[in-house]
Amino acid sequence: MGTPVELGREDYHVELVLDRESGLLQVYVLDGEMENFVRCQAPSIEIRTTVGGREETLVLKAVPNSETGETVGDTALYQGPAGVAKAAGTFEGVLREITIRGTTYTDVKFSFPKGNDPES
Repeated sequence: MGTPVELGREDYHVELVLDRESGLLQVYVLDGEMENFVRCQAPSIEIRTTVGGREETLVLKAVPNSETGETVGDTALYQGPAGVAKAAGTFEGVLREITIRGTTYTDVKFSFPKGNDPES
């Protein structure tokens, strides 16, 4: 189970999963109910993290999957090194930009592992 980050008014979500052992951060793009994966065209996404006052930009690349037919430019999964967030396990984040089905979301703030849902 990961950290949900709402995009828009529950238009979509991204779910962040930090694997501290491997040092990878994965981001899954999901629909508004977090039930189905939604493929995106971006070859990568950026997340700016802040840990203990130190800022770092993580670049997460599109992950192809031959079993699902996903390719770079048509995938619901992005991953990359978690940087200093790996050791900390908690951080403040900003999803710089993601376009999903023609709608662009920019500078989406969240806390990891809490997310950005004001009701939680």
